[in-house]
Amino acid sequence: MAQTPTNWNIGMQAPGSPVAHAVTSLHDIVLVIITAITVFVAGLLGWVMYRYNASRNPNPSRTSHNTVLEVAWTVVPVLILVVIAIPSFRLVYYQDRTHDADMTIKVTAHQWYWEYAYPDHDNVNFSSYMVPTDQLKPGQLRLLDVDNPLVLPAGKNIRILATSADVIHSFYIPSLGVQRYAIPGRTIETWVRVDQPGDYYGECNQVCGNNHSFMPISVHAVPPAEFEAWVKQAKTKFAEQGAVPAASTTPVAPERLAVAQIQH
Repeated sequence: MAQTPTNWNIGMQAPGSPVAHAVTSLHDIVLVIITAITVFVAGLLGWVMYRYNASRNPNPSRTSHNTVLEVAWTVVPVLILVVIAIPSFRLVYYQDRTHDADMTIKVTAHQWYWEYAYPDHDNVNFSSYMVPTDQLKPGQLRLLDVDNPLVLPAGKNIRILATSADVIHSFYIPSLGVQRYAIPGRTIETWVRVDQPGDYYGECNQVCGNNHSFMPISVHAVPPAEFEAWVKQAKTKFAEQGAVPAASTTPVAPERLAVAQIQH
């Protein structure tokens, strides 16, 4: 269950990619820094309240400035920000793109589903919809599992090109450290390398309309040999079904019907 969210989890999901490991590492560094600052400031406030209260200082000091202190409280925060900024910028550039991609995936966001294309594999193309609650199979996760997951080979550098067909969405998979806006008229790049086979879940985390909460992302990572076998099957399967199902045949979640009825 390392790849899935858990109830009452107050920490980050277990990282499943190099970028996610880097995100977790930066998070831990910043958490230590802000904890130390919070403890220091709280302790300083407590000491000032005790040492300089009215009963202890009936005649308050009229000191207007202290050059050393003023330089210190300017320089020290700057140094702290530099310490945070260096790994932050390194991470931003690291997750931006890979120069040694083994394959490319194109992700197109729609209201409210995802469309995936494999340009390196005869442009295999299919859409991915959330499985309605009343159609979930044993072991599937409510509001997270989909009819057609994004299948990826584990251990490979995969270029992700994200765009949108309508409004702004966001392709977000926490455990893989993937987050890119999908913007109409633009193609934005990022990358991922899944450490090990498994199922990884994400969501659109940009409010994109009334069914925003019903467009989950499911990534099914498999060994490279199994991926090649899946590609052969997918070429036939999705060629027969068509890339994007017609609206009349698309399974609609009860939650979507409820929203539509309320609006109507």
